[in-house]
Amino acid sequence: MTTSDIAAANKALVLKAITGVFVNRNPAVLDELFSPDYRQHNPQIPNGIEAIKGLLGQLSENFAYQPGLVMADGDYVAVHGRYVGWGAKPMVAIDVFRVANGKVAEHWDVMQEEVPATEAVNGNPMFPIDHK
Repeated sequence: MTTSDIAAANKALVLKAITGVFVNRNPAVLDELFSPDYRQHNPQIPNGIEAIKGLLGQLSENFAYQPGLVMADGDYVAVHGRYVGWGAKPMVAIDVFRVANGKVAEHWDVMQEEVPATEAVNGNPMFPIDHK
C-alpha cells in the first residue's frame, strides 16, 4: 500500500467515524471504528470510548455536525467542521485524529465560536470552505 493509499484509507475511516458518531449519533460506531484505548486530548473529555458514548447521550436535539475539508498525512487526519448546538453559538473546529491499526486511536481539537461573514472585518465566512 502506498503512502497516498494509506492517507486515503485513513481519511475515509475518520470521516466514517466522525459522521457515524456526530451526524448519525450511532454509539456502535465507537466500538467498531475506535481503538479500545482511545486517547482524548480535549481537556474537557476523558479518555476512552465510554466518555464519547456518554457525551452522545448529553447532546441536545438541535445539535448538528457538518464535516468540511478533510486532510491526511500518514496516520494523521484533520477535519474542518462546524458544530451547532455544542455551545451557545455555532463552533468551527479543526479536529485532528491519529489512526493506528485501522482504528481511530487519538483526538485533538481546536474550536472557536463562528463569526458570520457579515460581522467579520474581512467579510469572509469561517465555514463552509468555498473552493472557487
